[in-house]
Amino acid sequence: MTTMEQLQVGEALNEIQLEPVSRMDLIKYSGASGDFNPIHTIDDEAKKAGLPGIIAHGMWTMGNLAKLFTPYYEEGFIQDYSIRFKGMVFLNDVVTLTATLKDVNDNKLRFQVQAVNQNGNEVLKGDVVYTQY
Repeated sequence: MTTMEQLQVGEALNEIQLEPVSRMDLIKYSGASGDFNPIHTIDDEAKKAGLPGIIAHGMWTMGNLAKLFTPYYEEGFIQDYSIRFKGMVFLNDVVTLTATLKDVNDNKLRFQVQAVNQNGNEVLKGDVVYTQY
């Protein structure tokens, strides 16, 4: 495994492919986050809202991005997120997470992050500032 210190601008962290989104994932996240909006857990409520089915919480997708940086927890921490939600994540979607180093300024590394579904559609993009100890 490459350390953060060895990473060069333009290089990416190991991408992560999440397991297909399950209803249980979203029920658990609802409880953990306190976001009980029924469009995330109840099919009929999602359809009443004009959706084809339940959708994952945007923050569920964003929170999963931290998994890209978990192998480096001894080297530093995520200092800042700047995220834009680009699309919805539905049940059984397979989301792939990526982070590419854009810039290094002293001990601050700026990554471009992205989440795409199994069809290659971008569902989230943004920047993460990772600060090394």
